[in-house]
Amino acid sequence: MTERQVLMSARALTKRFGGLAAVNDVSLDLWLGHIHAVIGPNGAGKSTLTNLLSGDLPPTSGSISLGEHPISGWTPEKISRHGLGRSYQKTNIFSTFSVWDNVRLAAQSRVQPSPFNPLGWLKAAARMQAVNARAERAMELAGLQDRRHAQAGATSHGEQRQLEIAMTLATEPRVLLLDEPLAGMGQAEAERMVQLLLRLKTEHAILLVEHDMDAVFTLADHLTVMVNGQVIASDTPVAVRADAGVQAAYLGEEH
Repeated sequence: MTERQVLMSARALTKRFGGLAAVNDVSLDLWLGHIHAVIGPNGAGKSTLTNLLSGDLPPTSGSISLGEHPISGWTPEKISRHGLGRSYQKTNIFSTFSVWDNVRLAAQSRVQPSPFNPLGWLKAAARMQAVNARAERAMELAGLQDRRHAQAGATSHGEQRQLEIAMTLATEPRVLLLDEPLAGMGQAEAERMVQLLLRLKTEHAILLVEHDMDAVFTLADHLTVMVNGQVIASDTPVAVRADAGVQAAYLGEEH
């Protein structure tokens, strides 16, 4: 059996705010081709964990690795350039731009400056073939080809969430941190997002924070449950669903 490729890992990760341990001694591995879902009640520490992994918050203790790189203390920009992309609970797009321009701008953020073009921007966007190719591929992966000319702010909530993921994909990450990508969606939009995430996992390692339990149990290859900053279970979805402690603390009898 081929050994699973770990693209990101955390060991004994802890974040304290004064006397409060928002994340307490959490360890996890994110594998290529797998979706690792993190669930828990409000205040469990899920978003704090995501912010630690992305570099938006520095850990109090513990370590984080992205591939072969120890990244604790790196800026979010440096972490992103080494292959990590993330989405946020609140959609973050350029609402007055077209869908295509949003994705192309994200792809263009990866243009490296040269001695002759130190800003990396002094060139007509339409002539940036590599940029446009990355943007086109991200649009295709996210299923937005038919919406390329639409104004981003005029698209549906579900399409805006797809757009944010497309913008992330345009930076060519290997690891995706997705914070509640199905929040606020109707059934049809949620089903499209589930299918999108299933397509994306073949080429990425994905950390999924989500409250939609039906989606979580459809998508997750591995499931971690957090309560009060601590992991109370981390296993396959089948094992976690059957865990009496998890049922009592979070899932409830209906699950």
